[in-house]
Amino acid sequence: MDPLTDVLGLLDLRIAQFARLEAEEPWAVGFSGYRHIKFGAVLEGTCRIAVAGLPEPVTLAEGDCYLIGSGRAYELSGGRAMPAVPSSKVFEDYTEGSTVRIGSARDAVVVGCGFDLDEADAAMLVDVLPPLIHVGAGSGAAEGIRAALELLRAETDAPGPGTPFVTERLAHILLVHLLRAHVAEQGVAGGVWLTALTDPQVGAALALMHDMPAHGWTVAELAAKVGMSRSQFASRFVKGVGVPPLEYLLGWRMRSAARELRTGDRTVAVIAARWGYGSESSFSHAFKRVTGSSPGRYRREKDVTERSRHQPR
Repeated sequence: MDPLTDVLGLLDLRIAQFARLEAEEPWAVGFSGYRHIKFGAVLEGTCRIAVAGLPEPVTLAEGDCYLIGSGRAYELSGGRAMPAVPSSKVFEDYTEGSTVRIGSARDAVVVGCGFDLDEADAAMLVDVLPPLIHVGAGSGAAEGIRAALELLRAETDAPGPGTPFVTERLAHILLVHLLRAHVAEQGVAGGVWLTALTDPQVGAALALMHDMPAHGWTVAELAAKVGMSRSQFASRFVKGVGVPPLEYLLGWRMRSAARELRTGDRTVAVIAARWGYGSESSFSHAFKRVTGSSPGRYRREKDVTERSRHQPR
């Protein structure tokens, strides 16, 4: 299993409402921090993006895409500087599939959406992303993005039956391309599991653990599989991923098991066996070490949380 595909599947990736903005200069819109990830692309013209905590705004040209993580507030603008209008006011009459307009000219056309992740595991991706990922239209990574943006432009220019379905899939495609671009730019210097995928040996070890997570991996066996000594591999893995190999594997197993406890009705014993534990007690010990809660208590607490969400207010 490809680790990125595996993680995105665990996160139950969904998009919040897709929106299209056409703006005449000068203009400025302020967006509050989004809890997970915000995606955007410039389909026409140019604009600026200023992200809270970053020293300078970034100029976005036609064909540029961006991702904003860490729940940071940001501002999009064009033309001369002016006070930003809150997005809640600009988009207060927005309906799905419509276009929001500022002025009458199309000096800039920007589309965007939020990505909602499973709250329990969102940190696995959100915490390894920088505040802003910017992929320019002229970058080497942009070639695979252009075709998706052209389809996105066509769908939002003239929405038709099934447009929300199409734009959601295109947003997913663009997200993966932006993550690939970030990984390629950062390389192993990123120091997290995502960027470690570019390291031939560490990336191969991550793939092995995701492909056979229930296997009783040892550091020595993983090292042998990727053609390294045990000590070299352990040191390189920690440097690239930020945690030792077996700690990463334990965390992945427990995150996956926790999702099964939240969303399914398999018994704890069955889940334990699926994730490589010979007894329910050994699994429970490992689960509590990672989550701070026993599997049974975790499931009961999540059941109560889900029921409370659906109670009438």
